[in-house]
Amino acid sequence: MEERITREELLERLFHDDYENLKGKKLRLTRVRVPGKSLDFAHVFTPSDGSVYENLALHIGVHEGEDHRGETIGIMRVTPWEAIVVATDVAVKAAHVEVGFMDRFSGALIITGGFSQVMTAVEDVVRFFRDELHFDVCKIHRS
Repeated sequence: MEERITREELLERLFHDDYENLKGKKLRLTRVRVPGKSLDFAHVFTPSDGSVYENLALHIGVHEGEDHRGETIGIMRVTPWEAIVVATDVAVKAAHVEVGFMDRFSGALIITGGFSQVMTAVEDVVRFFRDELHFDVCKIHRS
């Protein structure tokens, strides 16, 4: 049977001598994020509480005066983050949806519209990233 070890145990095994010398001293750790090619979050939902739309800021900026309450929301996240521009392009060409928010610095996209339109857009984005761009993709979650 294969032994399962924790991350800390693995680090201790790998760096045992250094670890012994550094115990009790202040350590400075640097974490580096190396984004892969993945669409790691795809969620479609229709909120029952209007405050969700307000907290997502779907009522300000270019949406000022618009009322998105009752609309379905699709949220996606990709890495590398800049690929969200491609996801947005695919989504708006796949169905009649509005871009609620897009951030190329975090890879986040929020789209709104009717349920079938948002589902179609999210499904097309996931399919395109999987089949055309060869990204690792998640399943679409609905609630």
